[in-house]
Amino acid sequence: MSAPMPYALRARFQELVEGGLSGRAAALRLKLSPATGARWGLAIRRTGQARAAPQGRPRGKGKLDPHRSFLIELIDQDGDMTMPELAGALADATGVQAHPDAIGRVLRKLGFTYKKRRWSRPSDAVQR
Repeated sequence: MSAPMPYALRARFQELVEGGLSGRAAALRLKLSPATGARWGLAIRRTGQARAAPQGRPRGKGKLDPHRSFLIELIDQDGDMTMPELAGALADATGVQAHPDAIGRVLRKLGFTYKKRRWSRPSDAVQR
């Protein structure tokens, strides 16, 4: 998906429309498509501004969002559960099928991390 048009361009468009030009005429003057001019002109008539619409998926609306407290409770009980075990426990308790990677992403957003031990060299005392 491409980025929205800059605010400065939208402000110039709005000045032209408020100056008496139609949305299509203002769009042609600014070298925009007539369809964009019609959409922006309609937005100016309705709301008074030609703002960019929010892009992307809304945050926190996934299927695991209602089960956050359940996942936290499972981890508090047993911190050594693997992601497939968490997925199985979630499926058994609630019937929600979730991939272990999706559960991992939710847990990282909640602040849970798995810290691996640092690698250390074997001691010289080991017999070879």
